Amino acid sequence: MIEQNQKNLRKQVAPYEKSNLRASIWQIINTLVPFCLLWVLAYQSLHISYLLTLGISVLAAGFLVRTFIIFHDCCHHSFFKNRKANMILGTITGILTVFPYHQWQHDHSVHHATSSNLDKRGTGDIWVLTVEEYLAASIWERLKYRLYRNPLIMFGLGPIYVFLLKNRFNRKGARMNERINTYITNAGIVAVTAILCLTLGWEQFLLVQAPIFLISGTLGIWLFYVQHTFEDSYFEEDKHWEYVKAAVEGSSFYKLPKVLQWLTGNIGYHHVHHLSPRVPNYKLEEVHNNTLPLQNVPTVTLATSLSSLKFRLWDEHAKKFVGFKEIKVLLKNQKKFLRPEKV
Repeated sequence: MIEQNQKNLRKQVAPYEKSNLRASIWQIINTLVPFCLLWVLAYQSLHISYLLTLGISVLAAGFLVRTFIIFHDCCHHSFFKNRKANMILGTITGILTVFPYHQWQHDHSVHHATSSNLDKRGTGDIWVLTVEEYLAASIWERLKYRLYRNPLIMFGLGPIYVFLLKNRFNRKGARMNERINTYITNAGIVAVTAILCLTLGWEQFLLVQAPIFLISGTLGIWLFYVQHTFEDSYFEEDKHWEYVKAAVEGSSFYKLPKVLQWLTGNIGYHHVHHLSPRVPNYKLEEVHNNTLPLQNVPTVTLATSLSSLKFRLWDEHAKKFVGFKEIKVLLKNQKKFLRPEKV
């Protein structure tokens, strides 16, 4: 019965798995044109006030996040019907967002196929340990995990490491087309940076690009984090793992104000996206509104999403995320048990 309901749910979503050429082209125009204009405006504002530059950079960062959503859809072959068109636009937007198209496509596909599967973690996801794994880990491993989950490191240093460093290198075992695409992306990034530095000056380039990059990078990681890290999420071992449940229960509906929803390309409807990655971003809200079972999913708001910062470990027994404070008693008991008794 459950299996039949899951099949019916996927059938209800299937009609939306077709891109609309006019909608896709309009999204390119209303995203890339404003981003470029805001970038020029931010540069021009340097002669007036850097505070004004920072304000404009915040808006530009929002449009860069929206540009990434286009890149993201291209990786799923959902932005255009033609695969080659998706690859070309994906590579171009990948240069703007510093993401290699084929490399990220591979990792993100693995993420979709293994999301919330405790036995298949490690590719395209956020590092999550269970309570039992954390208790069994060495002090060094615990320290690494605590540092990794620290908000300052995850949302501050995270974008710098992942976007600027990690993305510049091919993964082990990558095929030739993937390697070439990474080289093309890197060359494109260098070329655009060099042209802007030579024409505008490297100091001016950094004063404009650095805040745009850091703000958009932080927002990107935050969106990914909050859409998979909420209290009553879904994680199961492989033998009990179900794709539809992982999509609907393991991905949140991040209900954002309309302006932020637009800037983030409807990615807040993450449960819909994980259920069917072939649905273009501009149809996600429509799927949610027209599919009743998808409206009864974990919902996170802008205010309640802040509580996700305290969720650090997955409790397999309670089936929910917990924080480090909640396992202090277990750690104390563990130390007491391991400490040799005095004679």
